[in-house]
Amino acid sequence: MPGTAYEEEPEPPAAEDDQSVEALLARVADGDKGAFAGVYRAMARPVMGLTCRILHDPAQAEEVTQDVMVEVWRTAGRYRRDRGSAKGWVLTLAHRRAVDRVRHAEASVRRERRAGAVVAGREHDEVAEAVEDDDERRRARECLERLSRMYRVPLVLAYYQGLTYVEVAATLSAPAGTVKSRMRTGLRLLRDCLEARA
Repeated sequence: MPGTAYEEEPEPPAAEDDQSVEALLARVADGDKGAFAGVYRAMARPVMGLTCRILHDPAQAEEVTQDVMVEVWRTAGRYRRDRGSAKGWVLTLAHRRAVDRVRHAEASVRRERRAGAVVAGREHDEVAEAVEDDDERRRARECLERLSRMYRVPLVLAYYQGLTYVEVAATLSAPAGTVKSRMRTGLRLLRDCLEARA
């Protein structure tokens, strides 16, 4: 569709840094955290620029940039130099993630519109139930915001972004057991808060 974000393609990267990013990616594939820091320094800004142009929202672009860099850490071994430059590979990951985010947002808007049309024709009791559901979601959000960051962030990553606790641990660079324990404690604190506010 002309004029949509789907038509934007990653910009071709500058050739001068490709070899260094390529060498760093090979080391990242072997689990070298120092090499990943180098890839991050070289690629975070171009990835942010590309995702910002597609999403038109710096906050979402920042989230997608973090997701992309985590994906680079996890999947560096999949890069194949015979299929393109290292920077091009990273920017392609970013482009796909950003376009997926746009599509997801558009699908959410369509679902909300359909739901709104259905709610408009419902009986009074069903509308009251929808209001109660909204109230429960609001209370859950308020309780979640009251949690300290160490409990809130893993829960948000797991329940709002769909990550497993192992993926949450990788994203936060924390031991899986620690993350699992924090999530369990966070859920208990969340339940206690919800019960107190019921």
